[in-house]
Amino acid sequence: MRMLSLLCLSTALVALPAAAQVAVTSGSGAPAKLDLPAPDLSHEVQNYNTQVGWPDGAAPTAPAGFTVTRFAEELDGPRWLYQLPNGDVLVAEAATAPKPPKDEEERKKQELQKQSGTVKESANRITLLRDTDGDGTPETKSVLLKDLNQPFGMALIGERLYVANTDGVMAFPYKTGATEITEAGEKILDLPAGGYNNHWTRNLLASEDGSTLFVSVGSASNVAEYGLAEETRRANILAVDPDGKNERIYAAGLRNPVGMDFLPGTSTLWTAVNERDMIGDALVPDYITSVKQDGFYGWPYSYYGKTPDPRIADKAKPGLIDTSITPDFAVGAHTASLGLAFYEGTSFPEKYRGGAFVGQRGSWNRSDFSGYRVAFVPFEGGKPSGAIEDFLTGFMPDPAKGETYGRPVGVLSAADGALLVADDAGGIVWRVVPAKE
Repeated sequence: MRMLSLLCLSTALVALPAAAQVAVTSGSGAPAKLDLPAPDLSHEVQNYNTQVGWPDGAAPTAPAGFTVTRFAEELDGPRWLYQLPNGDVLVAEAATAPKPPKDEEERKKQELQKQSGTVKESANRITLLRDTDGDGTPETKSVLLKDLNQPFGMALIGERLYVANTDGVMAFPYKTGATEITEAGEKILDLPAGGYNNHWTRNLLASEDGSTLFVSVGSASNVAEYGLAEETRRANILAVDPDGKNERIYAAGLRNPVGMDFLPGTSTLWTAVNERDMIGDALVPDYITSVKQDGFYGWPYSYYGKTPDPRIADKAKPGLIDTSITPDFAVGAHTASLGLAFYEGTSFPEKYRGGAFVGQRGSWNRSDFSGYRVAFVPFEGGKPSGAIEDFLTGFMPDPAKGETYGRPVGVLSAADGALLVADDAGGIVWRVVPAKE
């Protein structure tokens, strides 16, 4: 590959009654349908939600014909999900850890982030859930790995379980059926740690043949305001061999590419990207896109293809913005679209099969709230084929109050046909299945 420079308890629950919907329509759809406004350089909105927790017996609302249950609860910041071949579900529990504020403004911002469920002490572990009889209720809940460093992505290749900490990729010995790993892992790849807001997350995805491990690394900043040297190996999807060697930049200019999945039946990599802030309520739309090897997607110099970002476009190398690839599908501005999973089961109705579920954790840099839902994008012929839809809502029942019961992040198309959703602020993994006749 050509190297690219960065520069370049399961019980059926009661769904909540319908309420005013969170604003989600700004900046969604295929590129040809987007009408992006001019950037507003005076935009400095900080509009944080307040996390209040789920009422007893309540659950998110799914479309008619589906049932939502609690697959697991009393988790501490469940951010990402991974299923092992034997059916065990792994949950990475981690959070944006508080840090000493450098000034009063940062202290106030951290307080708002804490009330929103964004900033708290990180559990730093991976929990294993085992549903032996397949009834939707795990009989086993155990800590598989502990004392990690903000773990997120997970991938199994052979008898090695890979875990992406914020500062590097670890490989642990794994035997089928293990409920605890006590052996010391091997750090196969160092990664730049920390980052703007929640850009500490590092995701993993292994190629089908196990020869390549894809690693997502978000930017250290909003638009390189700390200097480009801080962005080395960041805003990229990296590719490495299973031993961590032969590192190459698979694609660049992706501000915060968290969700990754392969289009069903293909080796085509797709990602969900959390875009930049501070230039307007409708800018810049988050997106999902196929990822072209050696492709450049604009960050920080341009957005949604070749639209220059006035804050930094003049620092781009001549001709670089002209090479920027327009992403496939916008999913709304400031939605914090972090989760991505194609539905590969057969129990959901036909319209969902092969389509993409997107976990939208929710906005803060927008006057009206956006996101706070799991959205669905239908696919046909390997491409988005219709408008984005609500799939799981009710996380923010009344946008006027700005209170949230939870915030969805990771989504998983499970082997039994269910959709699992990690609700990090609520401390729950939700399970969505077709309702029984």
